[in-house]
Amino acid sequence: MDLWIIRAFLFVAIVLSGLFVRPFRFDNLSEGWQPGATLLLSALLALFIILAEIRVRKLSLKTLLGAAFGSLLGIIGASLISLIIGRMQISGPTETFAQVMVLVLMTYVGLVSGANKGEFLDLSALGGIFSDRSTKKSFKVLDTSVIIDGRISDICKTGFMEGTLVVPHFVLRELQQIADSADSIKRNRGRRGLDILEKVKSVPGITVQVVEKDFPDVKEVDLKLIELAKEMGAKIVTNDFNLNKVSQLRGVEVLNINELANALKPVVLPGETMKVFILKEGKEYNQGVAYLDDGTMVVVDNARRMIGKTISTQVTSVLQTTAGKMIFGRYPEEVEAAPAAPRAERR
Repeated sequence: MDLWIIRAFLFVAIVLSGLFVRPFRFDNLSEGWQPGATLLLSALLALFIILAEIRVRKLSLKTLLGAAFGSLLGIIGASLISLIIGRMQISGPTETFAQVMVLVLMTYVGLVSGANKGEFLDLSALGGIFSDRSTKKSFKVLDTSVIIDGRISDICKTGFMEGTLVVPHFVLRELQQIADSADSIKRNRGRRGLDILEKVKSVPGITVQVVEKDFPDVKEVDLKLIELAKEMGAKIVTNDFNLNKVSQLRGVEVLNINELANALKPVVLPGETMKVFILKEGKEYNQGVAYLDDGTMVVVDNARRMIGKTISTQVTSVLQTTAGKMIFGRYPEEVEAAPAAPRAERR
């Protein structure tokens, strides 16, 4: 709210300055129309400045420094070209127009190029206030599978994910193609991925940066991710098994969401007692199957008759497989009641 008050004061100050100073001259307008035209142009100038300030506040420090450095190089290049134009046999108005156009063009190209490449600046090399911020290792590149998976949003909300999350433009393009697919399942997955990105962007303390960098010579998206991560010195966040292996072979660090999920599963030791809800019948005779909250399967012997009930089972063994963890337990058999004594025969 305070910021909008300051912007309002700035708007009024620019409008009043234009009204009293009258920097804009309109010889073709009557005296009565000149203040109105000056007031309109001053208001438009104030709105332009405020909108530019709002846009600039959303940019990262690296982008701003890259844009400033690129603009400076563009102005220096335009000045050198203007010297060459001044030595040419060109009429006065044409020479002035050419020099202005070169200055505008070079400054614009330097501004856009510097802002686009600013993400590759290593601010830690400058020392001082930049020594502990925005290092290359803080970048984490998201692949398509981990965005569609959705768990990255929950991880960001917990605060365990830090730094800048980089979303390459070719990943966004792949998500859009999936969202526009004729297959309803793929279409829903693609739309879910786009919704997950919006949720991640709204998490406090998380910065999502879209990178336009592409590698036209590389066809596969996974290989493009590896090349981008190597160039930025970043880590790849994924749950793709093949991308995980290839990235490690190429010397790129990987954060695998599936490995994180397996590491967070509770440790159960044989002999412990746990409560489970028997959901269905097992493959073997008299077995019941239950599932923990994290999806771990629990196979309980002697629990077939307890389907639909919550029971206490004693863990007998734990089996770790490539598909995940399986827990085996045993439900104590009911003690069969002793047979009733036979009635005394009537005499």
